Amino acid sequence: MNGVANLALARQSSVGQIAFIDLKAQQRLIRERIEERLKAVLDHGRYIAGPEIEELEAALVARTGAKAAVACASGTAALIIPLLARGVDTGDAVFIPSFTYNATANAVLLTGATPVFVEIDPVTFTMDAEDLERRIAEVRAEGRLRPRAIIPVDLFGTPANYPAINSIAAREGMFVVADAAQGFGGRLNGVEVGNLAPITATSFFPGKALGAYGDAGAILTQNPDDVEAWASIRWHGTDAARKESVRVGFNGRMDSFQAAVLLEKLAIFDDELAARKRVAAEYDARFSRIARPQGHHDGAESGHGYYSLCVDNRDAVTAYLGAQGVPTAIYYATPLHKMPAFEAYAPKGGLDVTERVADRIFALPMHPYLTPAQVAFICDNVEAAVTAAG
Repeated sequence: MNGVANLALARQSSVGQIAFIDLKAQQRLIRERIEERLKAVLDHGRYIAGPEIEELEAALVARTGAKAAVACASGTAALIIPLLARGVDTGDAVFIPSFTYNATANAVLLTGATPVFVEIDPVTFTMDAEDLERRIAEVRAEGRLRPRAIIPVDLFGTPANYPAINSIAAREGMFVVADAAQGFGGRLNGVEVGNLAPITATSFFPGKALGAYGDAGAILTQNPDDVEAWASIRWHGTDAARKESVRVGFNGRMDSFQAAVLLEKLAIFDDELAARKRVAAEYDARFSRIARPQGHHDGAESGHGYYSLCVDNRDAVTAYLGAQGVPTAIYYATPLHKMPAFEAYAPKGGLDVTERVADRIFALPMHPYLTPAQVAFICDNVEAAVTAAG
């Protein structure tokens, strides 16, 4: 082993193993309180629809400023339920970015509607409002589909351009469902994610900034009248007494255990968000000269669910980092319109910005329990990796 390799190993040993997302450190901090919460569920025995569900819904409303919240089984369920409630169906066009997780497109297709892929902004990687207008105009001109809904995505934690998108939706007679699966904790002009669009769907998958210990999600609304239909759909479409089906629904419920976990994680969320912001600020300061970190719209504050940046020679950079003990991930190497399940809906000519970003993007460790030494180690190695990759 040469001297350079020995030095690299020594530095890695000095900072310890770096986790991409560190749920174990978080659990050590709050495990006792989580165990108390879970014991309470075991004691009352209401594993579905326990009191923790309503407590969580109230806490989410208090946190975000939304008028109401409905807890559900997953982020995907949180997207499907409001679409079903609005009667989205075959012949409807729902406009979504291609640069997102496949759940966004799956939710649209499971209602029978057609996804229309929209280009992303080259700075924020969120839905491009100008391209959205063009796509809506094209669909109207073609006359085959009805423009019905828009699902922007708060990618990696940064809010989409809601002032522009909400304005377009109002003008076009459409409605907006914000896909905030990665956005919890973000803000735009002082307003929390969850209250930036008429309807917001979020995910509490374990790896999210606010994550459960299993699948879970929630829908937030600016209109309390939405709650009755949403609560019914998540419970097989039954009435309030849960005796008769009054609409089509499915099993979209959150269990009480997940709500119990989320309540304790929500209690420390602001402290964790502050730590995430410190890590992101250090990353931005170190990388802005050598790479292209995700940018944000004016007035936007990210919830820093993930930290991604674009570089040339990505594979060489990530290979170098892996060899030094710095874990990375790629969100998303393949845009949705190039995946087999969705390629039938790909726009003619592709999506140039989306495809360029997908070829260059990768994510670095982002969680509240990174030590200053680990952050410095990551930054030093990213700088070295980019330099080595040329």
